[in-house]
Amino acid sequence: MTFGDTIRVARKRRGWSQMDLAEQAGVSRPTIARIEANRDVTTATVAKITQALGLTLELRDRG
Repeated sequence: MTFGDTIRVARKRRGWSQMDLAEQAGVSRPTIARIEANRDVTTATVAKITQALGLTLELRDRG
């Protein structure tokens, strides 16, 4: 599952539309669409989205 898939699943579990998540996170609806499509977003935006959804963001070294 991709990052965008994870965000979409978490959003839908809460019964939120993309607009609902955008409002909760303080970003635009097109930004949510970009995230769910795995397009380029800033780390600050990712942090806002994950916080709004109550998710934990973990970075791992694959090396």
